Amino acid sequence: MADLVETLSDATRSIGVNAAYGAPVEIDGATFVPVALVWAGFGGGNGKASSPGATDKKIGAGDAGGEGFGGGGVSIPIGAYVSGPDGKAAFEPNLIALLAVSIPVICTTGWALARFVRALKK
Repeated sequence: MADLVETLSDATRSIGVNAAYGAPVEIDGATFVPVALVWAGFGGGNGKASSPGATDKKIGAGDAGGEGFGGGGVSIPIGAYVSGPDGKAAFEPNLIALLAVSIPVICTTGWALARFVRALKK
């Protein structure tokens, strides 16, 4: 299990600034730096139940006492910083991705506002 944790920690070092901002690309004299909304999550596990009252019955080959892991990540392109020949950089949003990302925020805000208004009426 220690090797698995070490391998995953080495693999996830790039999550962060390097994952959110891409390498600059130059097209027709303009430099583009892609920007993404990035998040990741991981789980783990190991060992078998050793709590008081747990039985030590024989287990099958597929249930060899534990282990496990899980993980996942999401990267949504939200736009790019664009610098022209004058050297000034401006953020150009990807409107479709920004709308897709904002849908859960809008739904949650509407739900919370409705609960708040309902609580005020009581």
